[in-house]
Amino acid sequence: MKKNKFKFSLLQKRRILVSLVTILLSSYAWAQETKKPSKDAPIFTQFTYRGDDDIYKRNPLQPDEFYTPILQGCYPDPSITRKGKDYYLVNSSFAMFPGVPIFHSNDLVNWKQLGHVLDRTSQLKVETSGISAGVYAPDIKYNKSNDTFYMITTQFSGGMGNIVVKTKDPAKGWSDPVKLQFNGIDPSLFFEDNGKAYVVHNDAPPKGTEQYEGHRVIKIWEYDVQNDKVVPGTDKIIVNGGTDIIQKPIWIEAPHIYKKNGRYYLMCAQGGTGDNHTEVIFSSDNVMGPYVPAKNNPILTQRYFPKNRPNKMDWTGHADLTEGPDGKYYAVFLGIRPNEKDRVNAGRETFILPVDWSGEFPVFENGLVPLKPKLKTPAGVKNQTGQNGFFPNGNFTFTDNFTAKNLDYRWIGMRGPREEFISTGKNGLQITPFAKNIKAVAPISALWHRQQHNAFESTVTLKYTPKSNKDLAGLACYQSEKFNYVLGVTKKGNDNYLVLARTEKGNTTVLASEKIDVRKPVQLQVVAQGDDYKFNYSTDNKNFKNIGGTVSGDILSTNVAGGFTGALIGLYATSANDIQL
Repeated sequence: MKKNKFKFSLLQKRRILVSLVTILLSSYAWAQETKKPSKDAPIFTQFTYRGDDDIYKRNPLQPDEFYTPILQGCYPDPSITRKGKDYYLVNSSFAMFPGVPIFHSNDLVNWKQLGHVLDRTSQLKVETSGISAGVYAPDIKYNKSNDTFYMITTQFSGGMGNIVVKTKDPAKGWSDPVKLQFNGIDPSLFFEDNGKAYVVHNDAPPKGTEQYEGHRVIKIWEYDVQNDKVVPGTDKIIVNGGTDIIQKPIWIEAPHIYKKNGRYYLMCAQGGTGDNHTEVIFSSDNVMGPYVPAKNNPILTQRYFPKNRPNKMDWTGHADLTEGPDGKYYAVFLGIRPNEKDRVNAGRETFILPVDWSGEFPVFENGLVPLKPKLKTPAGVKNQTGQNGFFPNGNFTFTDNFTAKNLDYRWIGMRGPREEFISTGKNGLQITPFAKNIKAVAPISALWHRQQHNAFESTVTLKYTPKSNKDLAGLACYQSEKFNYVLGVTKKGNDNYLVLARTEKGNTTVLASEKIDVRKPVQLQVVAQGDDYKFNYSTDNKNFKNIGGTVSGDILSTNVAGGFTGALIGLYATSANDIQL
């Protein structure tokens, strides 16, 4: 016994020593990779983003109204939960860093961003993820039995898979993730009143039983709350294919279970997240099924209406339900607002509708007619969006001089922490360039703001003197690593140039370039009117000159670029510039 104990102690000491060495080496590597801000790094100031969509000009708000979408720009796949008077909402974030933005409200109209659920590298491993990989379809739930919030999601990167994180207070940070041992996507938790828990998710049908392209199933497991894992052997398919497998429905996904009047309701998205997107519902007397589809499915869709309808909003689905402050039910869901060429540049956004659940099944109010941009506020609720720290919607202006100690939560990085390349202070935002450019599937030194309108203007002031043709800093419009525009200052020989480049399918073309005097700061600007984008600059702080003419926003749309994100506007720098004049 003593001999074995002695051996075990030596093994323990060896493991501790190896761990310490690993930590020291990692710290050294981190120090080598993370540059300190230098006096030569570009400085950005006076950022402005201004939305100018016609739909909001034509539909001004009355005092008892608010706009939907409630979150404009790339805030897809919403999930919502409630604790007392507090509502919490989360969205997909893919390869953006930090991940899973989280919002709080007391009334479903006015929302404040608390931060992000996945805000550190131990939770979010997207370093080598394409823009539309990473974190998909988060689900947030409150378990009153243990007074704990859960966020469960699929992370398509870093060997993570399906994970869950927890907290007692969503405003104070979340735990490191626990990996869950099941396949598939779109997991969601359901807690019984007694605390017993279940996980439902999308999965492939059993091997050899797939009947058609897009055939998926919804599976349920018992969930061990004490150990945060599914209970082996409890898995069961509760939906095969969708509402009617004879009709070959595709992509049954995004399941959520609710309990009302002793019955269980399973709500899912069906039809894929594009033109045929719908929301459907099933019911059962038992949480483990069998689940029977409602006869009036779908309960939410925009797929039946003319493509050229005015004020078009489309692709609705991926919904989640909650009871509102007025005792009425509401649903958050994703949708789009395409431009005049039916292209989707702003991405999938978070919409909301009231839901009538006075009958057996929930009915989305006006969910089966063309969506309108305005809704009535719940009784007693005042619309304060864009005021008092609440998130804006409609047409609004966002400005940032980067003098605050902490960045606004709307600023995100790509595949890695922003803190690795930025510093803010009285001089503005300084970006230390990485030796990676915008086309890299790696962390890049760029700070991003979502495009939130089809018509917008965004301007930033740049102070920068490049040292070589490998140096570039400026403004970028980014749909992905393979589809983007860059308006940047670089160098050729002894001269400094402003260059506009278009990257499509990974191939870069220089559209225009002009010599520029960098002794004074230069203002860089992008102006969009639907599919028409213009890039401008000013050297006197008042008169703007166009460079490159009018260019198409086609490559900034998911129609052309593919994927699941919306376009981003970036403050970008690199020491590995490949835009050659």
